[in-house]
Amino acid sequence: MSTESKEPETFRDKVSTIDKQGHRVWVYPKKPKGPIHRARVVTAVILLAFLFLAPFIKMNDRPLLLFDILNRKFIIFGLVFWPQDFYLFVLATLTLVVFIVLFTVVFGRVWCGWACPQIVFMELVFRKIEYWIEGDARKQRTLAAADWTAEKIFKKSLKHSIFYAISFVIGNTFLAYIIGVDALFKIITDPPSEHIAGLTTMILFSTIFYWVFAYFREQACTMVCPYGRLQGVLLDPNSIVVAYDFKRGEPRGKLSRSNHDSQKGDCIDCNLCVDVCPTGIDIRNGTQLECVNCAACIDACNEVMVKVNRPKGLIRYDSYNGIVRGLKLKLTPRIAGYSAILLLLVSLLTVLMLSRSPVETTILRTPGVLYQETEDGYLTNLYNIKIINKTFETMPIRIELENPVGRIRLIGGEMQVEEDNLAETAFFIELPKQQVKLVRTPVTVAIYSGRKLIERVRTSFIGPGFRRSGS
Repeated sequence: MSTESKEPETFRDKVSTIDKQGHRVWVYPKKPKGPIHRARVVTAVILLAFLFLAPFIKMNDRPLLLFDILNRKFIIFGLVFWPQDFYLFVLATLTLVVFIVLFTVVFGRVWCGWACPQIVFMELVFRKIEYWIEGDARKQRTLAAADWTAEKIFKKSLKHSIFYAISFVIGNTFLAYIIGVDALFKIITDPPSEHIAGLTTMILFSTIFYWVFAYFREQACTMVCPYGRLQGVLLDPNSIVVAYDFKRGEPRGKLSRSNHDSQKGDCIDCNLCVDVCPTGIDIRNGTQLECVNCAACIDACNEVMVKVNRPKGLIRYDSYNGIVRGLKLKLTPRIAGYSAILLLLVSLLTVLMLSRSPVETTILRTPGVLYQETEDGYLTNLYNIKIINKTFETMPIRIELENPVGRIRLIGGEMQVEEDNLAETAFFIELPKQQVKLVRTPVTVAIYSGRKLIERVRTSFIGPGFRRSGS
């Protein structure tokens, strides 16, 4: 508990947006303003610009970012990743998780308030439109309680039409990240009957986004997202969070004309910090899972402190130890440990990325096909080969048998792998009969592009095993 009150923490017994009967409590936050809010708006503009422009940016005629789940192909900043690179994806995900843990341990839930797509869209796009059409919190409550007049129908219809239009743009943008802008434009420009699946997906995406931002809103943060619940595990008394200075603010009390009551703290109980909160909590109760660190309460409180001639920072970014003991952020064993693990993971990921082969070759003996004998005294095995070209250049491929001595006979002529694509074919490995003395003979196949050795692949050759001479 953040205050020195001995009253039970009943606020932790329920979520702020659900009443005792289990009904939804609709939140009407007061319009935020102040320097921190302006900084969040600038940050949001940069993030949204990147989000909407990234699918249209290309490197070497390829999208900057593409997450083609259907074809299991990903392009990230010009680098192509295939299913064979899944280990890199796992390592990158693990690195991201450790980074989030470290960031939360140090700076709490700052990510949510400043960069989370849900909060950025909800508070800095959709909520702005709502303020523009319906007014501030008081006017919104009045409009919601009013009868369905022509004015209310017009405002609600206008708001929800704009909401769905923006959701449609968001849905199409996310679809562009999956299928690419070229495929998306084709779906848009072609007759709908030719792309029923694509059109259905587009409408589904748009409807989901509309429902989330028009109705579900902050419930996504408190009911669905697990990040808030992780605070109890990740945060410690040294973590920087949006915090109320209860030592300075308590006991709170209304501002009187005399204003000389030395028994009162700096909090004048104006309740503005609650009014501007988009999740409906009272930050003075301490850190809560609903708090998304949007810092709207900081701006509101600072404005009040200026008006009553008291220092700013009654609500501020600080740690529990910073408030109670005046300690600044310092390197703790916990932070050092997470940092060391993160550095190790980043280093390993960097090494693996730099050493990643531009070509991935898979050679498997064709199942169900036994060895064959040729008239000139050779044994043959049939193999399937799959080559993935991760570069943006077409590669002519030559296959040679390095070990043991033998020959390769390619089916279908010379092999060529198109840029950013894969090619499959079959070939025979032929070994002299007298050379095959084992049931499984190890063989090494070299993959060349021109004169450049791309990769060596080891496989096995199936034969009859050891035979006596003349048998």
